[in-house]
Amino acid sequence: MIRYKRILLKLSGESLMGRQSYGIDPQTLADYATDIKEIWQKGVQTGVVIGGGNIFRGMQGTAKGFDRVRGDYMGMLATAINSLALQDALEKEGIPVKVLGGIGIDPLVERMSRHSAIQCLNEGKVVIISGGTGNPFFTTDTASALRGVEISADILLKGTRVDGVYTADPEKHPDAVKYEKVSFSEAYEKNLKIMDLTAFTLCSENNLPILVFDMNKKGNLLKVLENESLGTIVGNF
Repeated sequence: MIRYKRILLKLSGESLMGRQSYGIDPQTLADYATDIKEIWQKGVQTGVVIGGGNIFRGMQGTAKGFDRVRGDYMGMLATAINSLALQDALEKEGIPVKVLGGIGIDPLVERMSRHSAIQCLNEGKVVIISGGTGNPFFTTDTASALRGVEISADILLKGTRVDGVYTADPEKHPDAVKYEKVSFSEAYEKNLKIMDLTAFTLCSENNLPILVFDMNKKGNLLKVLENESLGTIVGNF
């Protein structure tokens, strides 16, 4: 059984590259669309925030000499490209989709508003929210936390390359132990790398739990909603 009526799914832009070194891998995009369709068919109202790191990251641009503010806006445009690609893939699966954004791009992306997002979710549409927060100096992690709070999501799902939160990086430390549940305060005290501090604080203060899971396994999105132990829950326990 799925306990959650409404979720916010955070996807990294880098994950869209698949095995490529840049851009969007069509098969990865199609797999994500199939996974989202599975939970949509179960009646789960789904908001999505996707990063833009497969195309451009503001911080990387700054390191190469770009102005930080301009670089961040370039990153926001990259998230819009990914959002439109995901919209296309979902619509090919027969799913109605609305793309909103922290920055409006007429006629493709309507400016984000809480009212519009919730109305579309209640109408059975998947809502993709691009453009970060619409402001520089904020990550897409923070944007996903903000949008999750705005749409009154029951939980924020953070899709990663690993199947949860560990005591150390499991890719570097094979003996790392996975948490089934961890509190916000414990995660902060132990400096567990889950989301940036601004995003983490937003979730904690607004009692929005985070479910960290492996999005790269096909079909895992539905499985983790039915069995949370496949990932790690972070909350105010």
